Amino acid sequence: MEESNVIPHEAKDFIKFVNDSPSPFHAVESARLRLVNAGYKEIKERDNWTGNLKNNGKYYFTRNRSTIVAFAVGGQYVPGNGISIVGAHTDSPCLKIKPISKKESAGYLQVGVETYGGGIWHTWFDRDLSIAGRVMIETDERRFEHRLVKVDRPILRIPTLAIHLDRNIAETFSPNKENHLTPLIATATKALTNGSDNDDKNRNCASKHHPTLLNLLVKELDVKAVNQIHDFELCLYDTQPSTIGGAANEFIFSARLDNLMMSYTALTALINSNESLCDDTNIRLISLFDNEEIGSTTAHGADSSLLETTIRRITLSNIGSSSDKISQTVFEETIHKSFLISADMAHAVHPNYCEKHEVNHRPHMHKGVVIKINANQRYATTAATSLILREAAKKYDVPLQEFCVRADSPCGSTIGPMLSANLGLRTVDIGNPQLSMHSIRETAGTDDVGHAIKLFQGFFEEFPNIDSRIAID
Repeated sequence: MEESNVIPHEAKDFIKFVNDSPSPFHAVESARLRLVNAGYKEIKERDNWTGNLKNNGKYYFTRNRSTIVAFAVGGQYVPGNGISIVGAHTDSPCLKIKPISKKESAGYLQVGVETYGGGIWHTWFDRDLSIAGRVMIETDERRFEHRLVKVDRPILRIPTLAIHLDRNIAETFSPNKENHLTPLIATATKALTNGSDNDDKNRNCASKHHPTLLNLLVKELDVKAVNQIHDFELCLYDTQPSTIGGAANEFIFSARLDNLMMSYTALTALINSNESLCDDTNIRLISLFDNEEIGSTTAHGADSSLLETTIRRITLSNIGSSSDKISQTVFEETIHKSFLISADMAHAVHPNYCEKHEVNHRPHMHKGVVIKINANQRYATTAATSLILREAAKKYDVPLQEFCVRADSPCGSTIGPMLSANLGLRTVDIGNPQLSMHSIRETAGTDDVGHAIKLFQGFFEEFPNIDSRIAID
């Protein structure tokens, strides 16, 4: 059997998605291009939606270009019906370039960075790093625009200290995040030899960042001069591509599995479910938020008003109604007929640290999507919401597992509890199992990509029918 037949096609397509998405801005652009290819129409939050949304219509919008919302209106939808929602996030722990990054030490040019999220920072040492993100540039027409940038080759390195200079480093490696995580970009000698200085008109930019870095951006952005660059948000990423591995091609070795895998599977499921849209009484919606890794309390995070205002605007658009009158409680009616799957990666049991998992809750790769449960509601799952998910999983025979933390271990959280509390929305927390979460290089199972896609597709197609058979108020 050929290798290409062994690897699930969903896993291969996900590899392309994650390799194209080294920053949240790139992830949103990757999602946007797939939506456009599937016939989704762009709308903008600053415009009036009333009268522009139709049954069987497919729409998307972005906020900050790092969060994207897409929805498809069921052919049988009328105001007051429910919305079938999958939420995920586009960001991952990383290092971000500081507003003033210019540093020099012992003849090396360095780039000042700060930590974003709760990364396992020692895994960033001795990796082939580069930069990606967005740059605000001024065009020749004196207009300002957001432009994506990704330097494909390694330009940065965070070197470890040789063991000969610190005999305890192998046992007690605990780098200081301010002093020891600063990457090298060049030697001062080479930078001078290559003539990396800018002229006077660019001195303001050059006073904040090394000309070596700025000249790289000028080349990648195809602009004429450094003074066209007004600001940027750039993160470091590992240039080693995501890949399939393992003796049976069963693993995905990749950066940013948390949470691009759930973003990808939600997006793909929404697109794949288009054929059944004409018979749906609900709206199908995905919301891929930024800033989950730092608490979500931003204008484009899950703890903002983004999802609430989106639902309000959709319900007030009076889609599918023959009357101009809209119920004053249409939003509240919609909320109580809606359901959210909060999708964020889960912890697979680690073969070298099995004791870190509760003995009866040890998720494995390839054995299904993980339902996350916590008695203290760090996850929003309840008996009623897990029942709905289990029923949805039956559509395509998707296997499911359960996870809860040990009683003597702290529990992480997701966007689920905050959205559930803010909106009064029934919610279940789920995720695909993975190892090494928040490392620069994580591991997941190839089969689990397809499991999540089928679960979400079954949810989009079956939720209104499932909900009609459940009576809980």
